[in-house]
Amino acid sequence: MLVYDTLSHLPIADEQVDALAFPMPSQEALLQALSSMIVSASGWRKVFAQSGDEEDSTDQIRTVDAALTALAALALCRYLGLQAADKDAVLEGKPVLAQSDITILVGLDARPTGRVLGDIVCRTLTSLGCKVRYLFITAAPQIMADCNLHPEEASAFFYISASHNPVGHNGFKFGSKGGVFSATEAEVLKKHFFTIVQEEDQALAYLQRLSASMPTQWYQEVLSAVKSQREQSEDRYEAFTLFTATKSKQSTEHAAFVGALAQEGQKSPLGILGELNGSARSVSIDKRFLTKLGIKVVMLNDKVGQIVHAIVPEGESLQLCQQSLESLYARDPSFRIGYVPDNDGDRGNLVYIDTSSGKAQILDAQSVFALVVLAELSHTRLAHPSALLATVVNGPTSLRIDKIAQTFDAEVFRCEVGEANVVELAEKKRAEGYLVPILGEGSNGGNITHPAKVRDPLNTLLSLVKLLRNRDIAKLWFRANGHEVPHPITLEKVIESLPAFQTTGAFSDDGKMQVAISHQILKNRYEVLLQAEWEKRKQALAQFDIHSFAVFQTEGTESHEGMGEEHRSEPYTGGYKVVFRDKDGAITDFLWMRGSKTEPVFRVVVDAKGDDPDRYRYLLDWHRSMLATAAEA
Repeated sequence: MLVYDTLSHLPIADEQVDALAFPMPSQEALLQALSSMIVSASGWRKVFAQSGDEEDSTDQIRTVDAALTALAALALCRYLGLQAADKDAVLEGKPVLAQSDITILVGLDARPTGRVLGDIVCRTLTSLGCKVRYLFITAAPQIMADCNLHPEEASAFFYISASHNPVGHNGFKFGSKGGVFSATEAEVLKKHFFTIVQEEDQALAYLQRLSASMPTQWYQEVLSAVKSQREQSEDRYEAFTLFTATKSKQSTEHAAFVGALAQEGQKSPLGILGELNGSARSVSIDKRFLTKLGIKVVMLNDKVGQIVHAIVPEGESLQLCQQSLESLYARDPSFRIGYVPDNDGDRGNLVYIDTSSGKAQILDAQSVFALVVLAELSHTRLAHPSALLATVVNGPTSLRIDKIAQTFDAEVFRCEVGEANVVELAEKKRAEGYLVPILGEGSNGGNITHPAKVRDPLNTLLSLVKLLRNRDIAKLWFRANGHEVPHPITLEKVIESLPAFQTTGAFSDDGKMQVAISHQILKNRYEVLLQAEWEKRKQALAQFDIHSFAVFQTEGTESHEGMGEEHRSEPYTGGYKVVFRDKDGAITDFLWMRGSKTEPVFRVVVDAKGDDPDRYRYLLDWHRSMLATAAEA
């Protein structure tokens, strides 16, 4: 019987229809499909749309990609030590149906191809003997909150998503205990997957026989439990979000926090607009949760699959929210904040009302992150006046974070781009005695608020609500910087007080290049050019009070100062940053580069001190020209 989702009203699956009953693709076709898949700790991604068009919103996929999906599920089971997924069992080719004690939490974002991929994954895992808790379409932070709060109830999660990539893409994220696998864990899983695809040519046939012989009741139980599993996950998500906001698991603390905000909302109303762009947040807790906090809420495009603009929530993708918030504010001045998530709902960027003009302004990703870091570091410093305090960020996060951290006597630790790297480094620093309440990737948007291990726009919004509602948080910031404390405290006043930097948007045209040569050759050439160009440009750079430079290279959780291959390792794909110093030795600006591990692009970022557009443009043009010269074949 075809089972339908009670929230989105979309079909989930039919236990009578075997999603693995498709023709066996050739080994050559499998290897070719694998070659177009980007496999990294941040996720496995490729174009799954049958046409191969990354903008195609079809729900149809190619048979060969269906095969890769089933084999990915097999790889996860092998990683977890499931006997039925063992290489010997596959090579023997005689399926033995037996249920195990391994439980896997499965969910997907709102892309059309996700539903068929979810069916393949859940059927494969179930036939291998796993207990599957299927949440169907659910926001990434929700599935991760579930296994963060109750790690004993899920051996791992398998989340089907391509995050911010265009609608024709899809992919997989794997993890446990609330976060994606570490780089080391992800590499082990990757090796299992590649071994299966490249060397075990009978693996798919083995899975198909298992699926065909599986008792129908096994899969029927998985599908019939989707509603109850997701309702449970929603309750857990709300509890975990309150745990993150209050740093307490006590329900009395949660009730007090909710009650205080609701009471404040009656005295000083606040409205938030969510333009959800048909994302997985359309079926999450956003509206009910924010309303419970005494916040007025209006949602746009909150029907799953109602994707009306590009998925990445930057630039033009924020214009609809900007226009809609401005109209709302004209009718009801309490509506002053809007947010737009990506498709899996872990990244959310903001629009706000400048109350002096009544106009809505788009807030860039780096500034969103800066506001949250300000709020969380200030809140933590108030609670722990003498504690070792720190934040952890990726290489291309703006230097404005360093300035903010300095205000609260907090340190900034940097690592390579990648959510797993940031989370792992933060855990290391906590083990060393630091409080790390906030971490993330300012360059990519969104923040990770401890104890969460994934970005979450609800946590972003809660940080801003605390900043606006708790006057002490903003007061510490303004007074520490020698400013008068505004009354009332408004978002635009806090934004105006942020350290001034101009930063390349990670998803802007200026932030992307195409590089066809190896990163080893590219970086070696770039260093030669940098040293030669530095000598030529010394006089011009001195006019910007730039008098020296240094190089920092990041790989995983490590950051090394110095030029040359002795400071990087194969395959030489880590982050590379040139920092500039003023006459006093203080770092003022940087040039950064790294090849994306989730998209076929080379990313570049320039972070320039102050608001002089000539300074920023000079550094950006110089950086890109050196890269273009170095990249010539």
